[in-house]
Amino acid sequence: MSADPRRLHPGRPLHGSPAATPARLAVLPSRLLGQAAMRAGRIVDERLAAAGARRWHYGVLAALDEHGPASQAELSRRTGIYRSDMVAVLNELSAQRNVERAPDPGDRRRNVITLTAAGRRHLERLDALVAEAQDALLAPLTEPQRAELVRLLARLTDGGHP
Repeated sequence: MSADPRRLHPGRPLHGSPAATPARLAVLPSRLLGQAAMRAGRIVDERLAAAGARRWHYGVLAALDEHGPASQAELSRRTGIYRSDMVAVLNELSAQRNVERAPDPGDRRRNVITLTAAGRRHLERLDALVAEAQDALLAPLTEPQRAELVRLLARLTDGGHP
């Protein structure tokens, strides 16, 4: 275990702390968004890990719950998970009995993935954990500020279209 750098060098800012960040970097929206995204990912990952889940699991379960049964390719498009990674995610979810795979009656070459009752219960638990993560991430903001942040981020992720 390494020593706390604050004890070795009192008064010196820690690496990565706001005081150590060059001023021109500290005001770059792209950098701030990246740092916020990393922090958000860490918080969500920690919460989901408490239930033995990952973000990919949550995304697939949410997509199946919202859109119904889907092929692996459809799930890849809806969640942004690469097809090659989707197989591993579905293997994990299937082993946990959260999803079922069955041959597509219209095209036997592909499988249809369906959310199970256990998967729906698991998703409800993950929804609660993700909500906790959002609260932890946005704790410094008021409710109106949270709503405004979501509105602005949605606008940015839509490519700037109103």
